[in-house]
Amino acid sequence: MPSHTSDGLTHGPALARTLLEQNRIPVAQLDMDLRVARTNAAFESLRPEDADDGWLMALPGAEGEESAREALARVARSGTVLVAGEFRHGPPGSDLSLFLSAMRVDGPLGEPLGVVVTAREVTQRQRARRRLSQAYERAFHLGSSLDVVHSARDLTDVLVPALGDLACVDFPDDVLQGRDPPLGYPGQAVSAPRRVAVKTAEGDWPERLVQVGEPVPPVPAGPQTAGSLLEDVLVADAPTAREILGEDPELIARMLPEGLRCFLGSPLFHGGRFFGYVQVYRTRDTRPFGEDDLRFLKDMCHRTAAALDNAFRYTREHRTALVLQRSLLPPSATESPAAETAGSYLPASGSASVGGDWFDAFPLSSLRIALVVGDVVGHGLQATATMARTRTAVQTLADLDLPPDELLTCLDDLVQRMKAEADQPDSIGASCLFAVYDPVSRECRLASAGHPPPAVVLPDGTVSYLELTPGPPLGVGDNPFEVASVTLPPGSVLAFYTDGLVGHDPEAGMARLLVDLERLCCPTPGPDAHGNPRPLDQVSGELVRRHPHAEDPDDDITVLLARTRTVPESDTAVWELPADPAAVQTAREHVTSQLERWGLVEEVFTTELIVSELVTNALRYAGGPIGLRLIRDHVLVCEVSDPSNTQPRLRRALTTDEGGRGLFLVAQLARRWGSRYGDRGKTIWTEQELGTPGAGRALS
Repeated sequence: MPSHTSDGLTHGPALARTLLEQNRIPVAQLDMDLRVARTNAAFESLRPEDADDGWLMALPGAEGEESAREALARVARSGTVLVAGEFRHGPPGSDLSLFLSAMRVDGPLGEPLGVVVTAREVTQRQRARRRLSQAYERAFHLGSSLDVVHSARDLTDVLVPALGDLACVDFPDDVLQGRDPPLGYPGQAVSAPRRVAVKTAEGDWPERLVQVGEPVPPVPAGPQTAGSLLEDVLVADAPTAREILGEDPELIARMLPEGLRCFLGSPLFHGGRFFGYVQVYRTRDTRPFGEDDLRFLKDMCHRTAAALDNAFRYTREHRTALVLQRSLLPPSATESPAAETAGSYLPASGSASVGGDWFDAFPLSSLRIALVVGDVVGHGLQATATMARTRTAVQTLADLDLPPDELLTCLDDLVQRMKAEADQPDSIGASCLFAVYDPVSRECRLASAGHPPPAVVLPDGTVSYLELTPGPPLGVGDNPFEVASVTLPPGSVLAFYTDGLVGHDPEAGMARLLVDLERLCCPTPGPDAHGNPRPLDQVSGELVRRHPHAEDPDDDITVLLARTRTVPESDTAVWELPADPAAVQTAREHVTSQLERWGLVEEVFTTELIVSELVTNALRYAGGPIGLRLIRDHVLVCEVSDPSNTQPRLRRALTTDEGGRGLFLVAQLARRWGSRYGDRGKTIWTEQELGTPGAGRALS
């Protein structure tokens, strides 16, 4: 179609005279009524035989576009410039065309004087090359998508109408299912191709042909088809195409459009793998395919196949990272005496690979629970590997019963070492929020390394963010972390999340999260007057689904919810013992009487031995005062506290040793044991299985 661009420049008559005086370029000068005023010899050589002076105005536009008269009238009227407008030229059946360029000539005062026209005669081959050149420009974006079906549609958009009137792309089942295609061509029966993209220059795709989503009928094997599936382009006219299909009327109707004049077929091969097959048909265009057409199709197929291979490489890495990521995450829902937890994880989609977001919830000593959420810098396998190392370190450090601030400090040192070892240190880093909830004291202690604060929904429906002073992200160093402490009533819901949930506008996203939590965590109407709280796994899933870009997130979305529980006062017993040898006997008496009240008679003997050894060690090595606490749940927890910071050490005593068997005996009697430091001294704790049926408090 002729193109016009506004110019605004005033062209003097001197330019027109200069053009008319040379004969290399055909030039004509028209007056404002579009009558020919002057021409040079080169322009006259283009005049058809027996044509009058109006032959130029009578030229029709190419492919039904505007005529030369309409195009030149626009130039004279508006002063716009016509650049390389194509018009048919020559007798009927000729493949000649004229490319006309025109501009209006203005006088010294800006008055329009006429129009100067330059012409260039082109053949059909030149015109085809120009069309392919334009198609190459349109193909610049080819292969930019990681979606294989989108890549197929992009290819058909480039091929039609640049190369043919119809085009289609078929993919084998492996490609459609996201599996790596095998090396070589497996055969049509194995590949099970389906049509994934079609395009026509005019109208809809013919109904009788194979439609998008339908399986492609098997084609009889032969020398021509075999060669075309091994990286050769198949070129055929209509009779040859029907012969290839075995003259099967039903197959011809399904595979060849009506009015077929010629056909091109090319496989999508890359790295020895077969990704699909492309077919181009000419029905209205009478020209046979030439060498330029074949080279263009090969080039486009090569680009598309490379893009498909790239998409599969991305898919392989994305799938590997996703499988690794999910395998490293804890169960989505857990139950413990301290809390009911539920987490949801939605990986990034589109061109963004899986990130390093993670959440975790695991038990600590004395029925406490650790709640963790983190976000590693970057995406892909590197981020997933960093996440795995960081999560493992968190669990290891938490098992030492370090306070939240000390744990993050140790974790910060680890990330700094990881950065020092990395080829690209800037790609290593993370944010992390670590919290410990104690169901006995109902206290939650937490610290943040560059992570947003958690939200809390109280049983009365109040929703807010916990006041928390975040430290720097992990890997920065040189800054201490601060611990925040809050006492929560039972039934409170803590909501931990990564920045993918709140989006690129954190302020708006955090406000939206509070609204969603208030709606989702409030009790739903139930058979009783108070209603029933909604299960946390439903709440976490709904929070993810309500994200504005949940269908196509550009970052990982991670949510961890914890509904707190408490241990009733009736299930705990606390005593303070003096630094007196008689305290061992007193401790045994306290334990015996308390276990009898709880109905745990079978545990009396074992617990007395454990308490005797721990209190004796505290008196011998630490002095007083000594604290003793029992907690009953699904296990029996025994704690002995003393003012010393000396870490107890388990060793195997020799037969000649008079002592040193206390902790070894404790380790044999208890299911688990350990020690942790407090604000004043340390606490040695043990856990015993409750063997009596029905012993221990049920989870509530």
